[in-house]
Formats: sequence, C-alpha cells, structure tokens
Amino acid sequence: MKVWIDQDLCTGDGLCEEIAPDVFVGLDDGLFYVKEGSKIFSEEHGNVGGAEGLANVPNGQEEAVIEAAEECPGECIMIEP
Repeated sequence: MKVWIDQDLCTGDGLCEEIAPDVFVGLDDGLFYVKEGSKIFSEEHGNVGGAEGLANVPNGQEEAVIEAAEECPGECIMIEP
C-alpha cells in the first residue's frame, strides 16, 4: 500500500499524525506530509510531494493509515494499493 497527501486539500488539523505518526508529519507551513522512515515527501525537504510523492506504508500501519484517511476533515489522504 502507498499513500500521499494532496496539500491543496489539507486543512492542517493533524489528525493523521495523531493516528499514524510513523507515516504522517506536520511541517512549519501548517500542512501535513507523508514520510517513509526519515524521508519526508515535501519540496521543502528536497523531495517530490503531492501525487508524485508516494510513500510506502510500513507493515502493520495499514489500518492506521486507512483510519487517518477516513477521519481526515480535508479528505486529502490518498491511498493506492
């Protein structure tokens, strides 16, 4: 499973990071991004973000990522099989 965040839809609530802190992280711009280990998928960190910044979901985190997507008020978390 892979996941990405559409920052244009992100409301900055941070529920995703509360639910799955191993996958989501908030940055100084007030938005949330996906991460893979220590790699954060954002232009600020020299990586591609958005739809091109697909992070692999770590084993055992799949249910948390699905819950984060369901709870997200901005509906900005996109999951790909």
